[in-house]
Amino acid sequence: MHTVVVTPGDEVAGRYRLEELAGRGPMSEVWRAHDATLDRTVALKILAPTADLERFRREARAVASLGHENVMRVYDYGEAEAGPYMALEWLPGGTLEERLGGGALDPGEVGRIAVGIAAGLAHLHERGFVHRDLKPANVLFDAEGRPKLADFGLARGAAGAGTLTEAGTVLGTAAYISPEQAGGEPATPASDVYSLGVLLFRMLTGALPFVADDALALVDMHRTQPAPAVETVNPAVPPALASLTNAALAKDPADRPADGAAVLAALGAAPVGAAATTDTEATTVLPAVALDEEVVHTSRRGAVAIAVALLLLAGLGGVLAWAVTRPAPTAPAGVVSTGRKHTSRTRPTTSVTSTHAPTTTAGTSTHAPTTTAHTSTAQTTTQSPPTTQTYTWPTTTYPTTVPTTVPTTTAPATTTTASMSGATTA
Repeated sequence: MHTVVVTPGDEVAGRYRLEELAGRGPMSEVWRAHDATLDRTVALKILAPTADLERFRREARAVASLGHENVMRVYDYGEAEAGPYMALEWLPGGTLEERLGGGALDPGEVGRIAVGIAAGLAHLHERGFVHRDLKPANVLFDAEGRPKLADFGLARGAAGAGTLTEAGTVLGTAAYISPEQAGGEPATPASDVYSLGVLLFRMLTGALPFVADDALALVDMHRTQPAPAVETVNPAVPPALASLTNAALAKDPADRPADGAAVLAALGAAPVGAAATTDTEATTVLPAVALDEEVVHTSRRGAVAIAVALLLLAGLGGVLAWAVTRPAPTAPAGVVSTGRKHTSRTRPTTSVTSTHAPTTTAGTSTHAPTTTAHTSTAQTTTQSPPTTQTYTWPTTTYPTTVPTTVPTTTAPATTTTASMSGATTA
């Protein structure tokens, strides 16, 4: 067990110079530190002497296996005299908990944050992880205001490998825990969706759906009592967002959006990496057997040579007739659908002529020379300049029945049933 006390100016692992304590909890301390090797600022998370080393290692492995713009990155892990540590991405934008200190957020801002959180959850769920402790303190923002998921100490893999919990054990923060977790059942991606529903409720109303002075009583409320409809607390909430929030807070996991990807779809957003395009021009549909347009233009000569060689090898050295055809476009001349964005190119008219000398077989049979020509006409496609995306609420609604009870807005109990550590609050 390490007992070294670190202070500003100390160096950890001969590389990280501690600058300022960013947060402290029962599990760890988080420092803003300078990485002398790569000359950058990092969040150095140092495990507390009495904390669970295996959980800390599991968190490092979980984060290291992920790579998404809405998930905090881990740069390094090690065990030094100061204790086991993780070097994490430094996120100077603070936590969602800090942003909620002033009450409810603007619905447009809620939508933007919700899309980022859902995208991060979709990445986790796709790779078999469940966060199990989604709360405002575990949502941090980078310098551009992008939300990122943090603190994966309770994250569980798809096969349950490495988990420290057994059936009947309650882990998570009481104010955001799902009904199934509250009942000691295994957490699933839908459990993270419930916690996101609590986040949405608080962002939209400035209050929690359930409040109690006792953590165990709060856990029981999540397990047994239906959540109030968000629109009864704040009638100004956009209907689609209210419907999504109410559905995410359903007691039965089967009645919620199944995972982060389902929430992202309900918000009308595309996953990162699957860029959505909007065509402003009619497009030409290419036949299934047609060559890719780029290949046709950039590899024309190679295609001719290959075609000639194949025909000669097949014993057809007599006459070569070759052409590439496609249906007439239905769009303005030159506009071609690439399946992605339109690109702007103008290609000169080219022609390819293939001539074969007469071939004489046994006897006096002679083939006359045959000339074929191929001409590609200049094509011009257009690309619209980037535009600023404006978030519009989708019209998807979830048929849910919810009570009209308005929750009290007294400060919720945040006592956890297990020791928790946030990325900045340790």
